[in-house]
Amino acid sequence: MDQYAPRTSRFDRMRPRRIPEDVAAAPGRPAHHMPNGLFRNPPGSPQRDVDMRTMLRFLARMARNSRAKVITPQDHVVPERRAIAGLRVLNGADSLTWLGHAAFLIRIAGKTILTDPYLSDYAGPSRLGPKRFVKSGIAAQNLPQIDILLVSHNHYDHLDEVTLRHLPHKDQIQVVAPLRLGEFFLRRGFQRVVELDWEQHYSLDGVTLTALPVVHWSRRNTSDTNRTLWAGFSIRGAGQHVFFGGDSAYGQVFKQIGERHGPFDTALLGIGGYAPETIMHASHATPEQAVQIGRDIGARRLVGMHWGTVILTEEPPFEPPLRFIASGRAHGYADQDLWVMKIGESRLLLPANAGN
Repeated sequence: MDQYAPRTSRFDRMRPRRIPEDVAAAPGRPAHHMPNGLFRNPPGSPQRDVDMRTMLRFLARMARNSRAKVITPQDHVVPERRAIAGLRVLNGADSLTWLGHAAFLIRIAGKTILTDPYLSDYAGPSRLGPKRFVKSGIAAQNLPQIDILLVSHNHYDHLDEVTLRHLPHKDQIQVVAPLRLGEFFLRRGFQRVVELDWEQHYSLDGVTLTALPVVHWSRRNTSDTNRTLWAGFSIRGAGQHVFFGGDSAYGQVFKQIGERHGPFDTALLGIGGYAPETIMHASHATPEQAVQIGRDIGARRLVGMHWGTVILTEEPPFEPPLRFIASGRAHGYADQDLWVMKIGESRLLLPANAGN
């Protein structure tokens, strides 16, 4: 794909009219492109069908609870000095470092990829959103040089302006993001930006990134719901094949991804943000569904993410990894291929089942 260039369309100047999800796609466009300019989930995905009263009550509860004190296990977070040292000792080898939530440093084929940059305190604008109960594994200004910034969608807990502001050398970072997110980065000092639709790919010096369909949605404010696309990604390079799931509920599309793009050596899968399921079933997978996603796409190793960082939903904050491990074991995954990482921890990306 070519680098993104700003453009103006009628959809940038008007709020698209709401239309039914089962309407035909825009003429000549894939099924997820709606004729009013919005995007939608793949066919067969669960529907967001919560009534307004239920949603408002949930939001009111979360407004009270999202900044409550959380008792954190002592070994949940690696101190930053140790985290930096642990990354450096790997000396550029293929590796994975969890920074918290869906933010990882992925080292593949000599490139350093930062996913879903949310490293500051608040998942919202102007300190209004939920507050992290643990710091990032490594602060944004202390990260190694980032070669590729890989973004799954525009929700505040995955795309944080404070983090972007602190990233050095923006002119040298290659941004890869879903459709219609390009201008967001150009306005914030990034110069190399590529937008991808589902099934499109971009290659840089031996690393190939392919945008893949997932089951989610997008919104940055009250008037831009689903104007920008959301995606997961296949990351290939130097004999490694990694799936980064971004944010997703479970859907039929993952079996199709397995057939078209699998198998994967490693899958980074969201395991938190699922309660209450009556509300979250169309946005986030349960730990058991995350394991099923891994099975559907043919992943040999599963890594749990999107938990243990910030209170966004109502499950106990340290319940997800327990259910994730139990489900993985029940479906035949060996313990060494079920990763529950500490925030700030780095691990070598060895061939699956080769030990860690």
